[in-house]
Amino acid sequence: MKHYFSILALVLFTMSVSGAETPDAILLWPEGAPGSEALAEKPEQIEGTNITQVHNPSLTPYLPSPDKATGTAVIVCPGGGHKKLCVGHEGFALCEWFRDQGIAAFLLKYRLCREEDSIYTLEGHAMDDTRRAIRVVRSRAGEWNLKPDRVGILGFSAGGELAAYSAMWPKEGNPDATDPIEKVSSRPDFQGLIYPGKSDTFTVEKGMPPVFIACGYNDRPDISKGMASLYLKYKEAGVKAELHIYSNSGHGFGYRPDANTAASRWTDRFREWLFYSKFL
Repeated sequence: MKHYFSILALVLFTMSVSGAETPDAILLWPEGAPGSEALAEKPEQIEGTNITQVHNPSLTPYLPSPDKATGTAVIVCPGGGHKKLCVGHEGFALCEWFRDQGIAAFLLKYRLCREEDSIYTLEGHAMDDTRRAIRVVRSRAGEWNLKPDRVGILGFSAGGELAAYSAMWPKEGNPDATDPIEKVSSRPDFQGLIYPGKSDTFTVEKGMPPVFIACGYNDRPDISKGMASLYLKYKEAGVKAELHIYSNSGHGFGYRPDANTAASRWTDRFREWLFYSKFL
């Protein structure tokens, strides 16, 4: 009964933040996520437009209609300081926007390493979830009418850290794996970094996926200045990069369909970047 009400609450919650019922989530590990065995039965918690207590990481797919589909996919990683997932302005609505543009979107719910009493780590569990998400989408490209070489990732704040690390530390597929998902690469084909934290830990090497970067001038100095420095690192390495710093915005502008600011139109710039980068 407890799980029934948890599921019902989640359905009503997602309807409230996105305007419609969301598709069913797909567990990254249907038999249970490695490292979460002791907490596998604990349900997710909803706090306003945020989700906590993620112990069964998942993807929620938003697939465009066949007549609109471009074959491009983007995995969306909400932020929240690794303490929560801010799926209101950094999740469901954005996935719907991508879907309506013909871009398949997948909302990633990853394990939270800074939640109170968390047993998880960023470099371990959260990154395991991120790499697994890319592999799940790529392994099912045929089923979802996607091109396996057009699978990218986009993240906000803490989610932007995961997106950046996925491009920095990808893992090749294991051809001998019994799990078909593990046979494909976790390397994203492109990355979108929207006001990510920890940019001082980001490294750039030649051959990394192209990157789209957006942040606010009034954000914390480590982000606003960090993104300018990061752009230069990509340029020096010969990796295609595009940078937008919005002069009247700070942290957390996310995606709000009804907003009317320059920063609120970053999605249009991102779609243009995908087109001119030949991902659309």
